Amino acid sequence: MYCQFYGFKERPFNVTSDPAFFFLSKKHKEALSHLLYGVTQRKGIIVITGEIGTGKTTLCRFFLNQLVKNIKTAFILNPHFSEVQLLEAIIKDFGLGIKNKTRLSIILELNKFLLSESERGNNVVLIIDEAQNLKPQTLEQVRLLSNLETEKDKLIQIVLVGQPELNHRLNLYNLRQLQQRIMVRYHIPPLEEPEVKEYINHRLHTVNPSHRIKFNDEATQIIADFSKGTPRLINIICDRALLAGFVGETHVIDADIINKCMEELYSYSEQHTQ
Repeated sequence: MYCQFYGFKERPFNVTSDPAFFFLSKKHKEALSHLLYGVTQRKGIIVITGEIGTGKTTLCRFFLNQLVKNIKTAFILNPHFSEVQLLEAIIKDFGLGIKNKTRLSIILELNKFLLSESERGNNVVLIIDEAQNLKPQTLEQVRLLSNLETEKDKLIQIVLVGQPELNHRLNLYNLRQLQQRIMVRYHIPPLEEPEVKEYINHRLHTVNPSHRIKFNDEATQIIADFSKGTPRLINIICDRALLAGFVGETHVIDADIINKCMEELYSYSEQHTQ
């Protein structure tokens, strides 16, 4: 609705995990470095955690776009799967076809695929997002996959991405063998307060490098306080603010606009929680 008014090619504050909008904050850059290190050095199991809305999925999609051609990937989202269902999802995402979908048949086919890729000089990466939803027995299946290796290298690099609850689950006594195989860990914190303004400007610049929108300092401070540096919350309030700016035919987003948007959000939240 407001895109034409502001000259945007698309909405800058969508809450989808679009890697084109990925913002390399200090901590997101460190998380990306941990991912690249863990995968390229074939460390086996990598764990990335972060609170809801901190950009974990966007980081994964951006990371996938950075990989060279000799790295084959599978990306599993929202894995509410049993052990066998997870294996089926993995081989499907790797593009493998198999008729007999027993656990043993799938693992044998996957091992054959991994050995073939290794012989070609390729590395294979499996990313499981929302991994905090995996049941302990399914996480144990992940550990067994990590055992697939040659004498020198792991045949598959596994990235578990999830909310902080993932760490609590991994600390279970019956998953201690999996815990010992985790070679790289990183927790993504929210944006630091000065980065909130940079984040807003980055997303505006992405949709229109010559944009004339200004979120003034007072407005930005309120957004930082409201969001606590969580990108998804920044997107939600900024999207509403641009709509309000469009209605008011202004290119300056000030504290009054942000406060009104916050009142609407709180009112909407109260109506849907009663």
